[in-house]
Amino acid sequence: MKIEHIAIWTHDLEGMRNFYTHYFGAMSGSCYYNHSKEFRSYFLSFEGDCRLELMEMPTVSNNKNDYRKHVTGITHFAFKVGSRERVDQITDSLREDGFEIISPGRMTGDGYYESAVFDPEKNRIEIVA
Repeated sequence: MKIEHIAIWTHDLEGMRNFYTHYFGAMSGSCYYNHSKEFRSYFLSFEGDCRLELMEMPTVSNNKNDYRKHVTGITHFAFKVGSRERVDQITDSLREDGFEIISPGRMTGDGYYESAVFDPEKNRIEIVA
């Protein structure tokens, strides 16, 4: 068994698509549009099999959780980028472009070298070696 895809509701479909294609090398499929629901989505593919679905629909409300606090549900997802240097390069690029860094590159207690960042809509992303 494997995870096929993870989905994220967004209010800026094109901005989120650009974020993941630019910083994480995602390949974007074409936009799907359901006229009756005003639903739009993109599937983004990465190395390997797991995909990310970005979805937008005007009737979806904003999440009112404090994004700095941990909440129940999906808390983050991680991109494996291959080396400590690449973790630091991507993190530095995100910082320079104004994205919020939760934690810079560091060794974790369970043996990962990782940083943590927020995407444009405050979803937590880990970048791991």
